Amino acid sequence: MDTTSREPLSSVAEYLGQQETKSLLRFLTCGSVDDGKSTLIGRLLYDTKRIFEDQLAALERDSVKHGTTGDDIDFALLVDGLEAEREQGITIDVAYRFFATEKRKFIVADTPGHEEYTRNMATGASTADLAILLIDARQEILPQTRRHSLIASMLGIRHVVLAVNKIDLVDYDEAVFHQIVSDYAEFSASLEFATVLPIPMSARFGDNVIHRSAHMPWYTGPTLLQHLETVAVDNEYLDKPFRFPVQYVSRPNLDFRGFAGQIASGKIAVGDPVVVAKSGKLTRVKDIVTMDGSLTEAREGQAVTIVLADQVEVSRGNMLVTPEERPEVADQFQARVIWFDANPLIPGRSYILRTECESVTANITSLKHSIDVHTFAHTAAKSLAMNEFGVCNLSLQAPIAFDAYKDNRITGNFILIDRFTNATVGAGMIDFPLRRAQNIHWQALEVSKRSRSELMHQKPAVLWFTGLSGSGKSTIANNLEKLLHASGRHTVLLDGDNVRHGLNRDLGFTDADRVENIRRVAEVARLMTEAGLIVIVSFISPFRSERQLARDLMEAGEFIEVFVDTPLEECVRRDPKGLYKRALSGDIRNFTGIDSPYEPPENPEIHLRTVGADPELLAVQLQTFLEQQRQAPDDHA
Repeated sequence: MDTTSREPLSSVAEYLGQQETKSLLRFLTCGSVDDGKSTLIGRLLYDTKRIFEDQLAALERDSVKHGTTGDDIDFALLVDGLEAEREQGITIDVAYRFFATEKRKFIVADTPGHEEYTRNMATGASTADLAILLIDARQEILPQTRRHSLIASMLGIRHVVLAVNKIDLVDYDEAVFHQIVSDYAEFSASLEFATVLPIPMSARFGDNVIHRSAHMPWYTGPTLLQHLETVAVDNEYLDKPFRFPVQYVSRPNLDFRGFAGQIASGKIAVGDPVVVAKSGKLTRVKDIVTMDGSLTEAREGQAVTIVLADQVEVSRGNMLVTPEERPEVADQFQARVIWFDANPLIPGRSYILRTECESVTANITSLKHSIDVHTFAHTAAKSLAMNEFGVCNLSLQAPIAFDAYKDNRITGNFILIDRFTNATVGAGMIDFPLRRAQNIHWQALEVSKRSRSELMHQKPAVLWFTGLSGSGKSTIANNLEKLLHASGRHTVLLDGDNVRHGLNRDLGFTDADRVENIRRVAEVARLMTEAGLIVIVSFISPFRSERQLARDLMEAGEFIEVFVDTPLEECVRRDPKGLYKRALSGDIRNFTGIDSPYEPPENPEIHLRTVGADPELLAVQLQTFLEQQRQAPDDHA
């Protein structure tokens, strides 16, 4: 039973009606490890009487088993719901709690303080209106405090409560409080928060959380709850232009075609004009359908199905918008990125970019700079490590509709996903489309790829040889080209060493340079297939993601991955150029197979094992494969 003493309501409906009229504040607690985030939320829930008697009894039992506060109740256990969290005494996941007072409703996110859980903090911050940033009164401003402040600013949080916690452990010293406030004000001046309210408090004992503390008569500001109940947070999404990302096209029968999704911002009514963002087609709203029937109008946050007056083309990933204020539609833009993965972000590498309802292949074309978490200075960088921040240019395989993140947090954000592990490796906030994307357009060509290849009586293809140095790639590739040339085929051979003497002579052997090396070669190979050629590419190409990028550039069936599989020990024994000897002695750095990784193909079209095999016979095997491909039913030569 709820321990709250409350005047009886005439009905449940009356109570629910009261809740509907209250404003909602989403906030999160953040800061460094052991600053008391979970304890503060537990104290809020306890002091506002938002826990039940059985929960309180369980909390008392768990405090004896897992608690860290002696004989007192450990309020952190109200939020730390995982057994691992309770045993370790730390938060490792984002915990959401709902509570309400007479004045307002709240959704609070408790986020981890450990650096390795930065992605969890970013998740909690992405929907929050206010951040409670806790600082241990015994500590200075720590790196994680700076990191969380930067994330809060980047993710659009405008209001901050600077909670100087554990003030009881410094004898409620006013000078300590003001020193921390001064240090934070100097540090955060460039973060453009609308309000920063400092409050001295003890979450464990409740000082200045709900009730004003008798130990700090020198503090005359509001308590935490007073501020949370009264801070002005505009209903920003309702006042923004109408945005409706289409998540699903509903066709239950031949007579109905609707577009389902959640209104990201603004409002819409039957009869209102809307534009399909990507095509610019203008139409009107015919009906707004929900599970409970049709509506005359709908607003941000509502999940609805919109029926249009005209049969215009709209698919998942597109967006219905207001005609007067349209979003950007582009395939290149600048964005701020927070990197989560242990493997670094490398310019040129291909990822899956996912927005509210669309997925598209994306490349980081350039890393303009990283952002130093301590000074916020912009620093030249070639990659981003885990939990680092940077500003990047991205190029997408197809245009998407978006707003700048500062204008709309829902339609201006994205995540980056690893193509092979499907893990979320980064989060981004779009700044603006690149002007180059607006200035560059496809030029229609009169002579087609098909006509060029028909003239040569062959089917274009890219045979992509990959394997360790010394595996025999170049030898087999040379033999193959001689066989194809003798049979009248039109070919070109791109060899790794030769290309580095010209096109890629400016590149070294770092991971970032290797990625760019393969990106350039893949683009050249694609252009050569447009000429109708059979392209033989012989590169170590150590990373799966870059080989996948090359595959994605080609038409279906054109890319043939040839894994020249030779064990490292055999390559070292052969060592035709003496490179392994130099690498093993330390004279060469970043050498594949020694101190730089090689990721073998998982499902190559052709797998050649070279130990004990004749390179010429392996080349004949490849020629036979190509002839079989040429005779395939879809052959147009």
